[in-house]
Amino acid sequence: MLLPALGVFALALPAAQAAPGDNPLLAERWKTRPVVVVVPKQGDALLERIASTLKQTAAREAFIERDMVLYTVVAGEGRRNAQSLNPRQTRALLDALKLDAAGAPTFVLVGKDGGVKMTEGPNVDLNAVFAEIDRMPMRR
Repeated sequence: MLLPALGVFALALPAAQAAPGDNPLLAERWKTRPVVVVVPKQGDALLERIASTLKQTAAREAFIERDMVLYTVVAGEGRRNAQSLNPRQTRALLDALKLDAAGAPTFVLVGKDGGVKMTEGPNVDLNAVFAEIDRMPMRR
């Protein structure tokens, strides 16, 4: 009797439900500084501004020099740099940062220690982000 009940329970779980180990930020700890950009739709101004800025050589080099990686969640689909995340990883990333894929456009800087260092809206300035990183103890 218990097994069928467990089977029904397991079938009722959403396919994208994430376990804590699914969080891709865990693998970044002490190696990189993740930047997470979450926007509700493709073509969002925040996403376009970040992409445009990172096309500039100086900004791209500053991004790389500071050991940064770019995570994006666009309309609920996650990516790390150019690689797709699976739905569970995307859900775990959003859950860890307490973000809503359909919410307001959000920019989050995560430190090498895994802590959130900066949360900004659509008007974030990457040069200000670089300056913030340069003030961090791990950077000095």
